[in-house]
Amino acid sequence: MADPRRDQFRLDQPREAHRRRRLPRLDPEDFGVLAEKFARGMGTAQFLIYMTIFVTLWLAWNTLMPPDVQFDPRELNYTLLTLILSLQASYAAPLILLAQNRQDDRDRVGLEQDRARDERNLADTEYLTREVASLRIAMRDMATRDFLRSELRDLVDELAQAGHQHCPHCGRAADEARRSPAKKAKQAKQAKREEATTTPPRPTEPDPIVQEARARLSGERRDGSSDPAN
Repeated sequence: MADPRRDQFRLDQPREAHRRRRLPRLDPEDFGVLAEKFARGMGTAQFLIYMTIFVTLWLAWNTLMPPDVQFDPRELNYTLLTLILSLQASYAAPLILLAQNRQDDRDRVGLEQDRARDERNLADTEYLTREVASLRIAMRDMATRDFLRSELRDLVDELAQAGHQHCPHCGRAADEARRSPAKKAKQAKQAKREEATTTPPRPTEPDPIVQEARARLSGERRDGSSDPAN
């Protein structure tokens, strides 16, 4: 007997595509933006004020107005208002959770970026620290100005000693050339001292008041000497 399954599923015949009803697809990004707007609107003072006014007017109309005009009477415990508030709460909770999840995702991405940035900054800082340490170590091995001066002085002394041994006159000339600045300074100081001791003091000009007093005294003396003669 032939197997009915083989007749149903055959490889030499194409399989017919079954048509399925597909629901309209919603973009999750657009829906998430809508949920965030809804949650942001419900979290404002304006929404609370409008909601309070709406509930107050609803209760006042269905309580104070005549029974023929009431659409949600008090006797039924405001069934329609209760249903509206329940539907609002049932839709608001998932939308708020969706908005919070999106905000958590953004915070997570921001934290990962901050962590990566901190790691790069730490690596750069460690690299700069190593470079500064290597520069300090290299600076220790470098010759300073004082070290070069001392080495040059030692070299000049060695050359002077070598000149004394081979050529006494050359060694003396080198010593004199090395000591000539000090000698010149001493000679200049001695010359200044000799000038200060040998130069006579400059004559001071007589004071005119003193000259006038001396002239008066000499005139009085002449007058006194001439009176006995008379």
